[in-house]
Amino acid sequence: MTGRPAGRPLVPAYLSTGGVTRPSRPHMERLTVLALGGEPRPTGLPAAALALLDALEGGSLAVVEAAALLRLPVSAVRVLAADLVDRNLVLARAPIPPAERFDPDLLKRVADGLRALKRT
Repeated sequence: MTGRPAGRPLVPAYLSTGGVTRPSRPHMERLTVLALGGEPRPTGLPAAALALLDALEGGSLAVVEAAALLRLPVSAVRVLAADLVDRNLVLARAPIPPAERFDPDLLKRVADGLRALKRT
């Protein structure tokens, strides 16, 4: 028996979310970090939600990373993750904000100091 071609998934993404198209938590972003919560897994979860929980057993993942692992659109994973957060099965943390821009003068002084150390 040959394997299925690596094209479209067997189940459309909207079915993996139970037909829900918007997450219950609108602040859930692509870079929101997901981790397992403390609640035990209830029975009757959809297969995609179980797959997300399995993916999180290895550690924290961003929504976009989980989407890549599950081969689902980010929008579908956002819906699944929001539902699991509502059930206290997953914890969600806002993405780490980008660092403030460095002071160019400070960088120049550090580089000058390193060059001076190299000469001695």
